[in-house]
Amino acid sequence: MSWAVEEWKEGVSPKVLQKIHELESQVDKLRKERQQRQFQLETLEAALQKQKQKVESEKNEASLLKRENQSLMELCDSLEKAKQKISHDLQAKESQINIQSGQLNSSKKDIERLEQELKR
Repeated sequence: MSWAVEEWKEGVSPKVLQKIHELESQVDKLRKERQQRQFQLETLEAALQKQKQKVESEKNEASLLKRENQSLMELCDSLEKAKQKISHDLQAKESQINIQSGQLNSSKKDIERLEQELKR
């Protein structure tokens, strides 16, 4: 079949044949270059797709971390409020202890005084 492709070139001047060979060579070179660029394009598209997936994955992870952070902040607030309540309750109980301790001391003094009176 290649002889049929070459048949049309018969009778063409050497100068024109030279130009035809140059053009065919240039066409072959351009085809190879096109194939290389097509391969590069496909490779870049695959890399882009991979990067898009990575970005999407990182966005999802960031969203999860943001929700977890929000949850932890709410938990911290809740714990801080509980700590303040416990601290307040502790102060109230310490005040009660101090009052009762004072009452106990006063009662002890009263008992001592009454015991002294009884001895007399």
